[in-house]
Amino acid sequence: MQQVVTNTFEKSDCHLSSHGNLERNMRIILYLGKGGVGKTTVAAATAVRSAELGYKTLVASTDIAHSLADSLDMELGPTPVQVNENLWAQEISVVADIHNYWGTLQSFVSGLIVNSSGAVNNVIADELSAFPGMDEIVSLLHISKQAKERNFERVIIDAAPTGETIRLLTMPDTFRWYAGHVSRFETGVVKVLKPFAARLLKGPAEILEALNKLDEATAKLRATLSDPKVSSYRVVLQPEKMVIREAERAVSYLGLFNYPVDSVVINRILPEALAEGEFFQRRRALQAKYLHMIEDNFSPLPLWRAPYYADEVVGLAALSRLATDCFGESDPGEVFYKGALQEIAETADGGYKLRLPLPFVTSGDVKLRKRGDELFITIGNFKREMILPMVLAKRKAAGGRLHDGFLEIDFLPLAETVPA
Repeated sequence: MQQVVTNTFEKSDCHLSSHGNLERNMRIILYLGKGGVGKTTVAAATAVRSAELGYKTLVASTDIAHSLADSLDMELGPTPVQVNENLWAQEISVVADIHNYWGTLQSFVSGLIVNSSGAVNNVIADELSAFPGMDEIVSLLHISKQAKERNFERVIIDAAPTGETIRLLTMPDTFRWYAGHVSRFETGVVKVLKPFAARLLKGPAEILEALNKLDEATAKLRATLSDPKVSSYRVVLQPEKMVIREAERAVSYLGLFNYPVDSVVINRILPEALAEGEFFQRRRALQAKYLHMIEDNFSPLPLWRAPYYADEVVGLAALSRLATDCFGESDPGEVFYKGALQEIAETADGGYKLRLPLPFVTSGDVKLRKRGDELFITIGNFKREMILPMVLAKRKAAGGRLHDGFLEIDFLPLAETVPA
């Protein structure tokens, strides 16, 4: 049975347009998870269902190894293509978008770099225009552009495997760090370079100004991606240990960067009808074990369940069926959970405090066991295993307590952490 969640949109999520019509809040939903768990299929199914409900929807893939076209069973390109009523799809091409978004900047840089004969050195220009993380920033700006221009009411993102997507989502912070340091050392860098590169570099102030503008655009992008009224992140997984562990890491790092996760999709659950033979009985028993682990470890996030089908889930009809089996009568474009999944704060002594919402656990002794980046929590009959971000993984857990619906865990300063 899928979990049915009521609509959590508030009245403030709608507003009047300049034409006096009631507009619905723009939504960006990004699906991520380990490669091969069915992110593309779930993202496409969400988009198909959203379009059926009357929302102008775009489903886009940021994965280099695109499979969205295969899922929809039609050809796609780097620009949105209408595939059904209210439904558009595209496979984002970073190469094409770099030229679309950064053509002006690239041309400007090309004009600054010349060889001894006065001709433009395009190789060097290309290298300089590829600022650290530029390809990730371009993919994210694609998403931000849709939010700003409101070309679609909903944008569903089929993301790359977990590691690449986390890098993608953390790039705005990384980019701003680079841009900030370049600006900070602006005067010194220019003074040092001028005597040696006066013939090659003209107008460093203009380059720094361009970087500052990119920094401003990235700040706005970061605000959009972390706004829970606009953006939601959903982890797709299968009931398998390695997949669950990677999903836990994804949720942990998304929480660390304040990206709002609103639910988890458990894909490819074997139906009970297959439990007659020994092979399927063992597989069903194994899945049951890991389904219980998922329920414990991802609380309080809503869980959605999608079955394992005998046939391939390809084409609009099959995707529509998946959406119905997974989300039931619920609109998959809703915000299913609001609130932080974890809070990490530095303490006065140089340690850290981790706060986890546990609204349904009210009493019991807190027992903690830490192994590397894994933390095992036991409170009475409640058990949870979680993956810690690196800032906590290298510290010793000093104890935990329940307080006002939260589990609070103290981590010692590094000076007090004795290697195991």
